[in-house]
Amino acid sequence: MHLGRTVFAQILDYLPRHDFDKCIRQYDGNWHTRYFSCFDQFLCMAFAQLTGRESLREIETCLNAMHSKLYHCGLRGSIARSTLADANHQRDWHIYYDFAQVLIRTARPLYAHDSFGVELEETTYALDSTMIELCRSLFPWAHYRRDRGAVKLHSMLDLRGNIPCQIYISDGKAYDTFLLDRLEPEPGAIYIMDRGYVDYARLAIFTEHLAYFVVRARGNLAYSRRAYRSVDYRTGLRSDQTIALRTRYSAQRYPYPLRYISYFDAVQEQRLVFLTNHFPLEALKIAQLYKCRWQIELFFKWIKQHLRIKTFYGTSHNAVCTQIWIAISVYALLATIKKSLNLKRSISEIQQILSITLFEQSPLSHVLTRRMPQTEEIDLCNQLILFDL
Repeated sequence: MHLGRTVFAQILDYLPRHDFDKCIRQYDGNWHTRYFSCFDQFLCMAFAQLTGRESLREIETCLNAMHSKLYHCGLRGSIARSTLADANHQRDWHIYYDFAQVLIRTARPLYAHDSFGVELEETTYALDSTMIELCRSLFPWAHYRRDRGAVKLHSMLDLRGNIPCQIYISDGKAYDTFLLDRLEPEPGAIYIMDRGYVDYARLAIFTEHLAYFVVRARGNLAYSRRAYRSVDYRTGLRSDQTIALRTRYSAQRYPYPLRYISYFDAVQEQRLVFLTNHFPLEALKIAQLYKCRWQIELFFKWIKQHLRIKTFYGTSHNAVCTQIWIAISVYALLATIKKSLNLKRSISEIQQILSITLFEQSPLSHVLTRRMPQTEEIDLCNQLILFDL
C-alpha cells in the first residue's frame, strides 16, 4: 500500500511556486495577511474547480472534513467561507491572471509538435468569444441589457493542444473586435476568425505585421476581381480569386489584395466564403483551417461544463475575474499533467478522476492510468438445480 503524499499534493508539484510568489510580490497580495495567504486562496479555489463545488459553504465543509490531510497540501489551518469570500473580493485578480499566463507558457511547448488536422508548419490560432449571462441585480457592474447582465470571454486558442493563449474579460456589450485591439500579431502565424471579426482596418494590421488571417466574409461584400485560379469542384471548392475591395471606405482601410475562396459544405448544405491574405496555401486547406476553428467552440463548451465559470462564489468584479482566471489556471495545469505523464486520457477524464481521488495517498501516475480489472465470467453450466420447475 502506498502511504505517501496525497494526489492533491502531487498535483501541486506542477505549479511553479517561485513564479507564483513573484506574482504575489508584484501586487502586494499578502499585505496585512497572517493566516490565509494568496496561495491558500488559490488552493481552495483550485480544489473547488477540480471537484465541482457549488458554493463557499461546500468548499468550507469538504476541506475541513479533510483537515488532517490539508497540511501536506500547503494549507496550514481551517478554512472559513467568510475568509475566502473576503479574499476573492479584495485581493487583486491580476495575481491569478499573471500566474495563469505562466502556466499557459509552460503547457504550450509540450504540445508544439501535435497535429490538429491540417499539416502546417505555421502556428495557428482560433479567435472567438463566449457570453456568460449573470443576474443584473446581483452583478450590476456587468452591463449587457436592461434586464440582464453578462460578461464576455474573448479568447485566442492555440490549435496545437487547444491551449488558450490570450483571454480577456469584458462586459457583455463589448464587440468581438475587442480582442483584436489588444492583439499583437505574430509574424508567420495564421489567425482564424468568424464574421464578427471583419474589420478591414484591423485586418490590415495582420498584413502589415506579416501575419496571416482566415476570416469568413459577410454577405454584403463588394469587390472587383483581379485574378482567377481553377479549382476542383469535387472537393467542394467553387472559386478561388484574387480581389480588391470596391467601396471607397473599405479600400482605404484595407488597400491590399485579398484572396476570395468559395466553398460548399455538403454536410451542412451551406456555401461559405472566406477572405485571407495567405496566397501560397492551397485553397482546400484554407477551408479545412476554418473547419478547425470549431475547436475553440469545443473549448468554451468544455470549460462551461467541467469548470465553475457559470456560477460564481462572489458578486464583485474582482471575485468573478479571480474565479475565471483560477479556472483557466486549472485547465492549463491539467493540460500540463496530461502531457508530462504521457497520458492517453482526455483532459475531461483526468478532471473527473481527480475530482474523487484528490485525497487518496497513491502515486498520481497510478491513479490516472489504472483501470478497473475485468470481472471474469463464471461458468454456471455445472451449477446444480435446487428446485424443479
